[in-house]
Amino acid sequence: MAVRQADVVLVGGGVMSATLGMMLRQLDPSLDIVMVERLDHVAHESTDGWNNAGTGHAGYCELNYTPETEDGDVTIERALKINASFEVSLQFWSHLVEQGILPEPKSFINRTPHQSFVWGEDSVKFLKRRFEKLSAHHLFREMEYSESPRDLEEWMPLVVNNRDPMQRVAATRIRHGSDVDFGSLTRSMVKFLETTPNFELMLSSPVHYLAKRDNGRWKVRVKNQKTGELTKLEAGFVFLGAGGGALPMLQKSNIDESKGYGGFPVSGQWLVCQKPEIVEQHNSKVYGKAPIGAPPMSVPHLDTRIINGEPALLFGPFAGFTTRFLKQGSVLDLFGSVSPTNLRPMLSVSRTNMDLTRYLIGEVFQSHSDRVASLRNYFPDAREEDWRLQDAGQRVQIIKKSPDGGGKLEFGTEIVAAKDGTLAALLGASPGASTAAHAMIDVIERCFPERIRTQEWQERMKVMVPSYGQSLVDDEQLLKKVRERTLSTLKLG
Repeated sequence: MAVRQADVVLVGGGVMSATLGMMLRQLDPSLDIVMVERLDHVAHESTDGWNNAGTGHAGYCELNYTPETEDGDVTIERALKINASFEVSLQFWSHLVEQGILPEPKSFINRTPHQSFVWGEDSVKFLKRRFEKLSAHHLFREMEYSESPRDLEEWMPLVVNNRDPMQRVAATRIRHGSDVDFGSLTRSMVKFLETTPNFELMLSSPVHYLAKRDNGRWKVRVKNQKTGELTKLEAGFVFLGAGGGALPMLQKSNIDESKGYGGFPVSGQWLVCQKPEIVEQHNSKVYGKAPIGAPPMSVPHLDTRIINGEPALLFGPFAGFTTRFLKQGSVLDLFGSVSPTNLRPMLSVSRTNMDLTRYLIGEVFQSHSDRVASLRNYFPDAREEDWRLQDAGQRVQIIKKSPDGGGKLEFGTEIVAAKDGTLAALLGASPGASTAAHAMIDVIERCFPERIRTQEWQERMKVMVPSYGQSLVDDEQLLKKVRERTLSTLKLG
């Protein structure tokens, strides 16, 4: 059997692989890139519009990115970092729109105000403190705060209509927030890549074998599910961007850096309404506080979504426990991922996160009436018959060794790369897709260190992302310059 030689193999046809492929194509058009996807079309697992929140996570409304300290203060460092990372994605997408690589922005991104909403004395106090700290920083200077029923009626009419007038409420708003259809975005990027030389997309082709050769290159064997044909690939660099499927493949790679990592799978569901008379009354993403014991990805929110051009309202997510790592995965995924190097961390996490386990099991057994009752905290007039249940994507939270030899459950994303730079994997969940451009720049810097230091790649990277190599958190003038461009180009201003 002939071996197909390539410079780069991208495993998974989601937003991460597509972003990395697009960046590498812009940096060096001569690179031979192969993308392999286990399903029969790209962007159909975690990247698909129905499988993720599409919030364009910028830290504007997600209260879990600004945790409260024991003394009642609020820490904002994570929100600043995530906001700056999302600005990198906006710059990259703006460049692709300007080059005609991506279609009209409204096909994948739409202006949707990002709002936080809370009720009760303690929560109002928290939101006001959060607003004071965030709005003092240039990244969040446009944030508005109000406790006025009149303001909130304008900002989020569905949320405040027929609410108890004696209940103390508060909200914040950033008008230039966005809703992103990551499925449409990714399909557009892959469609363009397919028109370029030295790019091959292999669908219905899961990876069956992954091993490093003595010459330092990687052997990757894929099998076409429709024809049964086996293909042997050999590449100098492999990226595992397969969502929940990245962890098992990282373990197959057997690189030292993979040792000790485990995964905690969480499933999700949405309540969905597509009745025009209701959908038209709400144009924002309204995030609240997570229930006690809930994972950060379960922060409740009432969202305007535009998926494949069609508007809808989504509420959730309702979390659940599963042993699958992918929506179309196997119930044996979790058990197959247990190894001698991660057994202790995984047992440690299962023992110290009983509250989370109980919460997830409770979510699984909720009835439709229970879910709509939760929705009424954000939409008091909601009726059961107007909403249906929709399965969301799978998320695999990271479990890693802690310094004491036990385990730690991480909520976020992490890049694991071989020290020689020949393989990298992206693990974890939120903010995920929103920070894809920033994450893939990190992959390039770690895995192509000599080339990214060349003047040619430096200049090309700055064309794609003008703020490259500089800090948007520290440089107010730079932020102002790049944000004016992105909000204009992407029609978010």
